[in-house]
Amino acid sequence: MEQTPFNVLFLCTGNSARSIMAETILNALGKGRFNAYSAGSHPTGRVNPLAIELLQANRLPTDGLRSKNWDEFAEAGAPFLHFVFTVCDQAAAEMCPIWPGQPMTAHWGVPDPAAVEGSDEAKRKAMFAAYNALNRRISIFVSLPLAKLDRLALQDKLNEIGRTQ
Repeated sequence: MEQTPFNVLFLCTGNSARSIMAETILNALGKGRFNAYSAGSHPTGRVNPLAIELLQANRLPTDGLRSKNWDEFAEAGAPFLHFVFTVCDQAAAEMCPIWPGQPMTAHWGVPDPAAVEGSDEAKRKAMFAAYNALNRRISIFVSLPLAKLDRLALQDKLNEIGRTQ
């Protein structure tokens, strides 16, 4: 019997790089077990071109990616969320909307590659570091035996993943 996919929302302030990469990575690694989304508290309105470049270099789909406000996921008709992860320090400290159904939450902070100034090489290096951190955490997440863990054990695992470097 096939299980309904888990809906996962990745939150960040600008929704231009980290949360976008997390959404794309989970949709690829989750192989239909997860539907990943991303949003921001103050979206920039555009996806960082270096994030797009990196995702494409890793042969991940980028069609349809867009920077959007987290309000879209608190409205009627929005997907029921099983998990909500913040991926930047600003989002973890901000007041989040109330999510129907009380999804599991965790903070998986990653330094903001979009904030790096300097050469294109420095910016790409920061983007690559963020991508790798998210990829490691999401790889662990998708390998968890979700059906076998009770809510408390799962919350502990999610928090532990957030401390993964």
